[in-house]
Amino acid sequence: MNSPAISSSSPLPLFIPFFFSSFLFFSSADKTAVTSELVSREFFPMEGDLAWIIQVSDLHLSAYHPKRAEDLVGLLGSAIRVIRPDLLLVTGDITDAKNKKRTSTRQDESEWIQYSDTMDALVKQSGLERRRIFDIRGNHDKYGVPYVGSTLDFFSVHSISSQFNRLGTIQSISLVGEDRRYIFLGIDDTMRIGLRGPSNLFGHPSANRIHTVEAELQYWDNHPVAFVTKVVFGHFPMSFTASAETGERYEPVFARHSISAYICGHLHSKFGKQLWRLHTFKALSHFWEWELGDWKEFRFIRILAIDRGDVSFLDMELLSISEPPNGFKTSILVTYPMDSRSMSRVKEHTQLVRNDINALVFSVQRIINVTANIFDSWRAVKLMEEIPLQPASGSSNGKPLYHAKWNAENYVSASATRYWLQVRVIDFKGEQTATELRPFSVEGKTAGFSSSLLAFLVFDLQWEQVFYFLKWSNIYFLVLLLCLPKLLNLFMERNSSYQKWAMSAFISSSPSFYQRKFLFRLLWFLMEGSRTKKLWYAMVIYLLYLLTMPWFWGHATSEKGNIFELCLSGWRMRTSSGETTSEWIGIPDSMTITLPFMYFIITPLFLLIYSFSAERSASFFHSSQNNNCSDNQMNFQTENNRTFLQSFCTTEFLGYKFCAGWPRKAFVLAGAVIACLHLKLVSGVMEAYGAAPVMLSPAVSWMPWLFLLAAIYSTLK
Repeated sequence: MNSPAISSSSPLPLFIPFFFSSFLFFSSADKTAVTSELVSREFFPMEGDLAWIIQVSDLHLSAYHPKRAEDLVGLLGSAIRVIRPDLLLVTGDITDAKNKKRTSTRQDESEWIQYSDTMDALVKQSGLERRRIFDIRGNHDKYGVPYVGSTLDFFSVHSISSQFNRLGTIQSISLVGEDRRYIFLGIDDTMRIGLRGPSNLFGHPSANRIHTVEAELQYWDNHPVAFVTKVVFGHFPMSFTASAETGERYEPVFARHSISAYICGHLHSKFGKQLWRLHTFKALSHFWEWELGDWKEFRFIRILAIDRGDVSFLDMELLSISEPPNGFKTSILVTYPMDSRSMSRVKEHTQLVRNDINALVFSVQRIINVTANIFDSWRAVKLMEEIPLQPASGSSNGKPLYHAKWNAENYVSASATRYWLQVRVIDFKGEQTATELRPFSVEGKTAGFSSSLLAFLVFDLQWEQVFYFLKWSNIYFLVLLLCLPKLLNLFMERNSSYQKWAMSAFISSSPSFYQRKFLFRLLWFLMEGSRTKKLWYAMVIYLLYLLTMPWFWGHATSEKGNIFELCLSGWRMRTSSGETTSEWIGIPDSMTITLPFMYFIITPLFLLIYSFSAERSASFFHSSQNNNCSDNQMNFQTENNRTFLQSFCTTEFLGYKFCAGWPRKAFVLAGAVIACLHLKLVSGVMEAYGAAPVMLSPAVSWMPWLFLLAAIYSTLK
């Protein structure tokens, strides 16, 4: 059993009991849970019961964009000097790991050296102790890394975590006060084998890691310290975290052990700047998930504070609040009462109401006045009370905390959004800064948080489940598309009824036929499409191949690494001896390739092949009926049938007129569109995994082209 890596930055008397408690924990923990997962524990002393940290995510330091690294020193360094956080958390995607054209992914050591040099300069600029910086991997930091410790694993060489031997997948950080502990648990869920993009999008926890995380949380639940607040940080949102091999997930674990929040990055700000989600389970078991926007484009940072167990945060875009040179505008974080739209926990109604207002004011200027204004939204947003805040005891030691006592019982309400709070600050230059109006509830009630439709689709849906649903829906559709019409054809041909059915349906003048016209046309289209036997059998064989055999081969890790094969189910690696392993990786990451290919290439291609066959049959019927209308009309005695058949022979069939063969031209144009989409997709795959191995893979590279040419040629006559 691997022992946990434990390090300390606090005095020896605190370390000794902590060491023994750690030993007891791992002696009693589930041995299978920690077999392959290392936990690095560190703890730091905390004054009082208020602490705050800074989170930054998705730096994407690039050899082609040096401004990102420069701003880390200039903007973030200046902000840290003013904010003076207890910790700095860097939650993944440290380097960009892409070429200049952004067409392929690879590890570039120069970008990691740039990161190391930048963090050295940041420490000097900010005055933050290096040991208080914690960084974890993101998917970009694992692009093309075949395994941890390989020559391409630059994180293990140049990261801050590597300098302090924090190379386990779990980092446990404790801020230790007199009667409280604030725990920050960092999790590295990057792939064990770092595939190159785009097949590296999801977090991949193992069952061992989930068990180890639960054991660590359980340890703090049972800790003799009475008050423990737990915050978990990682790179991947829960919507982009796959299930373990046993089907287990983090969400119920987090809820069972009452973490206050899970903070992450990964999605940048393109889908919204407030990606928040409340995970609710049985009774009051729940936790918040808060995604932070990216540093790459928007220079976002987050200040997260814990005030006597209550968690609040402020997201800031440094590009909009910083003043050159290296300035920092006044910023305010209200730590209590919390915003009821993002309450970190739902308190019991019997819990005592706190009669205080606390706000952290970060400024390079001397603060003259801090005032909290209370508004009643039920009375036309009427100002109810102005409460002056005074520097709290300990502020002279560097805590920018302003505090006031108030009668919170006056603001007890059945609604979580009735009362609103705003804090205003005036510095010695006379400049005013104010927070946004925000609702609060002194009873700890939560208000509903509404997000945009795009944010809901990206952040609230579990994309692993979406992948399986979309994959199997498409497979079932294609199987029905091929098999159901063929079975109907075989049944009718066996009974010699197909021609009679088609003719009688077309010449019928009953009202019920016109009511069923669309259904008939669809059924006729499918049956005619499946009657071209050679094409139909080719489509069946091709679909079976796509479902069971490799799609293409390529350099899935480094450009000179092993050749992997991609199947519909994911990536499978070949060993150095040429044998294929039974291990599948990159599930559901391969959805970025397989779903576009199935939905935008294969499905439209099969429908287009059916269209060519149906168009040929319609053209044949049209021409033959025009030549033989008089002979066919002899078989019908009624005037109504004769009139309908004559109209059918000369004007239209299945809803369109046969004028200069325009349906076929439209189908050829649609085939050209599919060919262009296919070329774009294959070009991207070749850029990512190598041109030669992908080009030599017929299933993806050139089979769709053969199908298009075969469909056009076989339906010429």
